[in-house]
Amino acid sequence: MIIPLGILAGSGMVGPIAGYFGGGFETATVTTVDKFAFGSDTRTTLGTGLSSGRDYVSAMADSNTAGYIAGGAGTGTVDKFAFPNDTRTTLGTGITVRNAAAGMANSAVAGYIGGGETAGGSRLSSVNRIAFPSDSVTTLGTALGVATTMLAGFANSGVAGYFVGGDNATDAGSTRAFKYAFPAETITQINSFLGTGSRRLAGFANSGVAGYVGGGERASIFSTVSKCAFPSDTVTTLGTGLSTAVIWLGGMAGTGAAGYFAGGQTTSATSSRISTVDKFAFPSDTRTTLGTGLSSTRTRLAGMADSGVL
Repeated sequence: MIIPLGILAGSGMVGPIAGYFGGGFETATVTTVDKFAFGSDTRTTLGTGLSSGRDYVSAMADSNTAGYIAGGAGTGTVDKFAFPNDTRTTLGTGITVRNAAAGMANSAVAGYIGGGETAGGSRLSSVNRIAFPSDSVTTLGTALGVATTMLAGFANSGVAGYFVGGDNATDAGSTRAFKYAFPAETITQINSFLGTGSRRLAGFANSGVAGYVGGGERASIFSTVSKCAFPSDTVTTLGTGLSTAVIWLGGMAGTGAAGYFAGGQTTSATSSRISTVDKFAFPSDTRTTLGTGLSSTRTRLAGMADSGVL
């Protein structure tokens, strides 16, 4: 018996549906949101994209309900895309104005946008919390231990969320992770989380199993993908990394199915931007590169996903 990807066997519960890559920079900032259906990997581009062209965005999702693309281009704007019809609204209250932050979520409870920098380039340690389903925005009482920008985020929904790597005042390519336990939101700082420090990287998670961070740079640009096993926080490096070394990429995953890294740029010049989408199948972590990538070469974008009911 063949069971469709969207239905979990014997449970009647909805499984992974689709992932999204939104915003970014081509030759200018864009409003584009590309949607990839899990299973077929077919790409469509939403008829209604972001409310304004923005790069350096962050994203996260309340799986089975809505995805959020936040900040970027010197704003605190938060655009919400309702699942499954992808209708967009813009929150009346945005996040703290920030670029190059990271997003992660405790699905059905709250999403978090952490770190980043102000429009003037000052690094931030604050973490904004968007409560589900009210969309009320508050700031956590416990900030990141170090003001950090250009970092990555992922979460083990119901257990903990992670902000990883980035650029801070003492390390332009950090090895740190800041772990927020759910639901208490207490923070633990893990100082040697990554084997090699990295900034301008991206993350995603196979919730309940492992989190992944890929790409980025320190002294050079990486194709490396690191895997954090849940709940031990044991970090290993995949034998097969990205198909090319890249920075400013986006990441998203369909829990139980596969994770995807997309776009970015291969040098310090935005003219080196790519449309490539690399797919890592769960649980084998086997990598393939999609025949159909992003709808354009794009950098400084972000990803989110509807993994169904987690």
